[in-house]
Amino acid sequence: MHPVVNTEQAQAWNGYEGDHWADHHDRWNAVNGGFDEPLFTAAAIGPSDHVLDIGCGAGRTTRLAARQAADGRALGIDLSAPMLARARAEAAGEGLANAAFVQGDAQVHPFAPAAFDMAVSRFATMFFGDPVAAFANIRGALRPGGRLAFVCMGDPGRNDWLRVLTALGEHLPVPPPPSPGDPGMFSLAEPDRVREVLAGAGYADIGATAVEAPMHWGRDAADAARFLLGSGPAHHLLAGADRAAARRAEDTLTAALTPHAGPAGVRLRGAALVVTAVAP
Repeated sequence: MHPVVNTEQAQAWNGYEGDHWADHHDRWNAVNGGFDEPLFTAAAIGPSDHVLDIGCGAGRTTRLAARQAADGRALGIDLSAPMLARARAEAAGEGLANAAFVQGDAQVHPFAPAAFDMAVSRFATMFFGDPVAAFANIRGALRPGGRLAFVCMGDPGRNDWLRVLTALGEHLPVPPPPSPGDPGMFSLAEPDRVREVLAGAGYADIGATAVEAPMHWGRDAADAARFLLGSGPAHHLLAGADRAAARRAEDTLTAALTPHAGPAGVRLRGAALVVTAVAP
C-alpha cells in the first residue's frame, strides 16, 4: 500500500471494524443501499466512463459502477485490506472483468493524472483527515470536466438510528449527539461546509441536496439490536462494560427498536446529502 496519512482510520478499518464490515457486507449494504439510487442518478455514469470509487469498502458501489460503465472500467480504493479482499471475491464471483481494487489512502494516493471521468463515493468522504487536500487529490485524478458525486451523512437529527442509539445511555457512556460539522461521520452534514471544502479543493458547479431513505437493520428488533451492538462504536462501548450492563443495554436497545419493526424487518430513517461537483 502507498503511504497513508489517515492513520487512525487505517487502524480502525484494518482491525475489528474492517473485519466486521467484510464479514457482514450484505447487511451493511442493506443498511446503506437505499442511497444507491440517488447516488447513481446523480452520477449519471456513461457506458464508456472510467470511474473511481472512493472508500469502496466491500465493493458494492464499485460493482454497480462497473455494470453501468460496461465499456469502461471502475476502480475502487479503500484503506481496508479485509473489505478489499471481500470486494475482489464478490467482483470475481459476478464475473466483472472491468472492476478492480487498490488499497490506499485517497487523500495522498498517487492516482494517474486525469485518468477518470467520474468519481463516486457512498458514506466514505466524511472521514478524510484533511478533506480539502483529499478532494484536491481526487480532482487531480479527474479529467477536465470530470464529475464528482457522493453521498455523506446529513442532518444528525433526521437520522433515526442515531436517536435510537441514545437509549444505550442508560447503561453505557454514550457520547452526546454529534452536531453537523463535528469531526467524523457528520463532518460534511452541512451543505455550506460541503461547498466550502469542495471550492477550496478547486471544484466548480457544486450542489448538495438533502435526501432520505429507509435503512434496514435486521429481520426483527432483537436481530437488529445484536447487529448494532456488534458494529464499531457500540462494540467499543461494550468493551468496557460488565456482562450485566451489556445485557441491559441489549434489552434496552431491543425495546427501542421494537416500534420500528414490521413485515420487512427493522427500518429506520436515514438522512444524507447527495453532493455533485465538476473538476474544471
